[in-house]
Amino acid sequence: MFDQLIHYLEGIDPILAALYATLFTWLVTAAGASFVFFFKNMNRAVLDGMLGFTGGVMVAASYWSLLSPAIDMSKGEGFIKVMPAAVGFLMGALFLFALDKTLPHIHINFKESEGIKSPWQRTTLLVLAITLHNIPEGLAVGVLFGGVAAGIPEASIAGAVTLAIGIGIQNFPEGIAVSMPLRRMGMSRRKSFMYGQASAIVEPIAGVLGAVAVTFFTPILPYALAFAAGAMIFVVVEEVIPETQQDKNTDIATLGFIGGFIVMMSLDVALG
Repeated sequence: MFDQLIHYLEGIDPILAALYATLFTWLVTAAGASFVFFFKNMNRAVLDGMLGFTGGVMVAASYWSLLSPAIDMSKGEGFIKVMPAAVGFLMGALFLFALDKTLPHIHINFKESEGIKSPWQRTTLLVLAITLHNIPEGLAVGVLFGGVAAGIPEASIAGAVTLAIGIGIQNFPEGIAVSMPLRRMGMSRRKSFMYGQASAIVEPIAGVLGAVAVTFFTPILPYALAFAAGAMIFVVVEEVIPETQQDKNTDIATLGFIGGFIVMMSLDVALG
């Protein structure tokens, strides 16, 4: 089935393939958010384990799917070869840092708000927080498909699809992480679901923009891959991991992280 999917995507425009792949990751987020129709609360330990899993997938994807190909396709030796990845990684982290400091948002526990002061409701701020997570994820998938369109040997449809699958897997708990707290606040099931799935709508947008940018500016591909990796690592260290440490479930969150890393690493090596 995987081979058939790759064969189909190889026969269409890579930018369209990027759109399809990121629509898939969005739909998985919606599937997670749909849990709000069946449950009003979720055990905090389970949620922390899921968030840990999300962090593990993002870290593994950052190296296996983004940084390693970025280094491989860079020319030169030694420090010259690693420079595009280092610069792109720093730029991606700084980009998310700037968004984190300017875009108003609130964390899942509703205790810490960041960014500029805003009169927006806490529900909106929570959705914006998860949206920040999803920008680099959509961008990462799109950039890989853009590399395919540009004819870069190190970029492959299989690798891009594998990354999309990994991102989709970790988007499932993210959808739950948005919709469940909103439901606990007293919001209706329907509205909680709508907010939860809406947090990932930015992924198809970022994916298509990333694919188009790399298609027209092929030399930026190593920088773009590392940029997405830097942004994802920033999200994990600044948002995901601290969120799992709010309660006494650190062991569960850590094991979830290890599991997520192994799953993404295995997918990338076996399928990508």
